[in-house]
Amino acid sequence: MTPPQRQRRFLSKQLPPPPPAAKPGDQKHPERLFVVAGPDGGERDGDLDLVTLIVARADPPPASSPEQSALLRLCTTPLSVVELSAYLNLPFSMMTVLLTDMLTAGLVTARAPIVRQAVADRSLLEAVMHGLQRL
Repeated sequence: MTPPQRQRRFLSKQLPPPPPAAKPGDQKHPERLFVVAGPDGGERDGDLDLVTLIVARADPPPASSPEQSALLRLCTTPLSVVELSAYLNLPFSMMTVLLTDMLTAGLVTARAPIVRQAVADRSLLEAVMHGLQRL
């Protein structure tokens, strides 16, 4: 019994099919950052750090930009500015502009992260050690 012969496929001289027409919602090129930030409303006094936690206070209003709506949907639980920046693929500087505008509008709240002590209290560690020894 002989194995079946493989047939070669010859490339035809046809051009590849053109890419499908872009739909209005399918944009490959993102908006310019100054378009996302909106008009310059003056000075922005935002003391936002990379680890500042952001929490939404309200649902997205109908007149909000897509970026603001996405931020409000993501911030139902506290997220840091750097996490929001990564999720939305926006640079940190752009995030600070968006978030300070939203802070002044009262849509989000910002709070500093909880700082934990670097070294635990010695008396607490001794109490835990003695409790474990008694077991």
